[in-house]
Amino acid sequence: MKTIVAALFWVLALAAGADDHSDPLTEAISGEHRTPDFAARDKFRHPAETLEFFSVGPDMSVIEIWPGGGGWYTEVLAPYLKQGTLYAAHFPAGILPYYDDNLKKYQLKLADNPAVYGRVRLSVFDPKRELLEAPEGGVDRVLTFRNVHNWLRSESEQSAFELFFEVLKPGGILGVVEHRAKPGTDWSTMKVSGYMTEAYVIELAEKAGFVLDDRSEINANALDTTDHPKGVWTLPPTLRLKDQDREKYLAIGESDRMTLRFIKPEKP
Repeated sequence: MKTIVAALFWVLALAAGADDHSDPLTEAISGEHRTPDFAARDKFRHPAETLEFFSVGPDMSVIEIWPGGGGWYTEVLAPYLKQGTLYAAHFPAGILPYYDDNLKKYQLKLADNPAVYGRVRLSVFDPKRELLEAPEGGVDRVLTFRNVHNWLRSESEQSAFELFFEVLKPGGILGVVEHRAKPGTDWSTMKVSGYMTEAYVIELAEKAGFVLDDRSEINANALDTTDHPKGVWTLPPTLRLKDQDREKYLAIGESDRMTLRFIKPEKP
């Protein structure tokens, strides 16, 4: 009997020890604070694998570029960076109603849950005006998720990558996830479809001074043909055609995406 009791205590001690050393990224992704509809997209966006690929640690300084009104990745990054700092580089105010509306939604989201988002530092990113507010001395990581096509539409895509290069520390990493066009897709088609070629995104980064460190198929989707009536917005979560062929596009899922890791060289 004493042996059984001792063994039980040993198992409980091991379980307690495991809880004390649980993975902070897993905790952040599985947290009760997450919006259920957002968590349902994990199967398409693979947050754990993506952030691990970008080598994001919980004690780092990280800039999330244009988190939008919902802050999908903010829900993961904010609690994960407990020993670090998350800078949310959001839309500039007073430029477009769309920017203002989504900035307000994001601000309300942060204010509604200070326990999770109270340490998020809100800043501004406006590549058209060559502005990215960032801490002096640089940050460890700059992350952008499905945004590069937006800068293409304002013809400020090169400015965006140059700003990322400026704010990163030497040796810092730029992580890019973007809707992927078929190789050879021309600039005009990329602009209207929301899909971009890997070659063009890599070219933008390398012109800014970055070195391509690695690429991953974490966020690939072989079912996505990329030739939809309303571009990438035909697919979920936008579903711009609404009920027209809805089941077809839900079956495809979210877009095929490139996942690229760039490094700012230690020396010029």
